[in-house]
Amino acid sequence: MGSILNGMSLHSGVIPYGATFLVFADYMRPPIRLAAMMSRNVIYIFTHDSIGVGEDGPTHQPVEHLAVLRAIPGLTVIRPADANETAEAWRCALGKIKGPTAMILTRQNLPTLDRQKLSPADGLARGAYILAEAGKDEPDVILIASGSEVHLALEAAEMLRGKGVAPRVVSMPSWELFEAQPDEYRNKVLLPQVTVRVAIEAGITQGWHRFVGDRGKIIGIDHFGASAPAPTLFKEFGFTADKVIDTVMRLL
Repeated sequence: MGSILNGMSLHSGVIPYGATFLVFADYMRPPIRLAAMMSRNVIYIFTHDSIGVGEDGPTHQPVEHLAVLRAIPGLTVIRPADANETAEAWRCALGKIKGPTAMILTRQNLPTLDRQKLSPADGLARGAYILAEAGKDEPDVILIASGSEVHLALEAAEMLRGKGVAPRVVSMPSWELFEAQPDEYRNKVLLPQVTVRVAIEAGITQGWHRFVGDRGKIIGIDHFGASAPAPTLFKEFGFTADKVIDTVMRLL
């Protein structure tokens, strides 16, 4: 499939796309790498993006695949948190991004975030944006998440406010888009003086240290998954609001 998409991309006026499970990105890596080398505008859609695949077991549960794709020079990886971020990801992939795009989507049903209470989804175009502010001039902690874990960060933030902690929630769907932003913007989103940070993503922790710093912590999964229902796996492997809160309180 990948070779066919690359060939189609050489024809003017065509933006080819294809879709499969994220775990099968292993088989797609050579054509994705080639598309990145040639700066072709190809869109790769990968679904079933985490241990949330559930009973299919560790063979079908991608844990290292986000890191593998992010390691390819010239490839923009986007992992949106809800329907609105997904629409914005499409908008970027179709016109604003030079080179190939890998769009990473979940299997689980995710609610559409209330943009009347939260920031607009067009912040996705900058790679990361302040989704929910702390409610005071400077947050006590910055929670950073992508994809389905953004909802977990928001849940934990609400509970932290009940404990008198002021959290900022940052949605970070794309490292590549964020790192292309000016220092002024990046420092506005991830305030340098706020060193208490927690990143949450259902994949290996490799690479997240650049965003959380020396004092920060990462809630991820640095091992293979297991065969069980998705809610059971998320709870067993620490993707819960209680785990986020415990991590924050220990840092504070």
